[in-house]
Amino acid sequence: MAHIEEIRNKIHLDLHTVRNTEDTKYPGTYTGYDDSWNLAKFKNNFKIEIVSRSARDVEFDMIAIDTPFANSFRRILLAEVPTMAVEEVFIYNNTSVMQDEVLAHRLGLLPINVDARLFEMKEKGDKVTERNTLRFRLKVRCKRNKKAPTDTTNPDELYLNSKVYTRTIEWEPIGDQKNWIPGGVRFTEDDILVNVLRPGQELDMVLCAVKGIGSDHAKFSPVATASYRLMPEIQLLQPFRGHLARNLRIAFHRVLLRLWMGRRSLNVLDWTLE
Repeated sequence: MAHIEEIRNKIHLDLHTVRNTEDTKYPGTYTGYDDSWNLAKFKNNFKIEIVSRSARDVEFDMIAIDTPFANSFRRILLAEVPTMAVEEVFIYNNTSVMQDEVLAHRLGLLPINVDARLFEMKEKGDKVTERNTLRFRLKVRCKRNKKAPTDTTNPDELYLNSKVYTRTIEWEPIGDQKNWIPGGVRFTEDDILVNVLRPGQELDMVLCAVKGIGSDHAKFSPVATASYRLMPEIQLLQPFRGHLARNLRIAFHRVLLRLWMGRRSLNVLDWTLE
């Protein structure tokens, strides 16, 4: 049984080969071994431990789970978690060098910082309501800067509004949205470059954002990327003592080590990347 558990739960990286990469957890693989999948057993053993979390990323360990299930979590994060994204752009004026359809596509990819759970899906034929649509206004015109230094060639000094950023786009609440959306609505970053203008060029448009999922369009994907990796377990073939133990710790200085220390020796190493 111990040998079967080794095959089932660990991938071995040998000198020239990689062993146990195939999945064998299905009934009938081993005689006399109950390998049937059980939901209650899975729920009892499966654990998620948060390693790090911030406003922009999260790293967590999934314990007692097979690779196909881990990959399913990754695909769900990419394609099944709903978000809000710009779906329609009503262009009243665009005299920039960027074509209307290119600019509309670019606007659709701007990430919006709002809780999508507050909104409903807008189906085809549905009317715009405060519960299914967010509305933004982009109106900007580039002018010459009369106070610019005479010897400068920097467009940022020569012109006003020469670069259009996400902070230029204003949220226009529909109905009573201002009261039931906590913190208001904004884009995740204020300095995402949308377009570049020159004197006389102007943008005037209305943006409408709706709720959707990444499997319909990549603009609805809530993550830039989602990946997983198998956590390694390094087994030392012999004890390391004295200066050899110290040298081993120096060699792995870029990882966080959880060591079993005994009489200044290192026997087992379990590590995670910083």
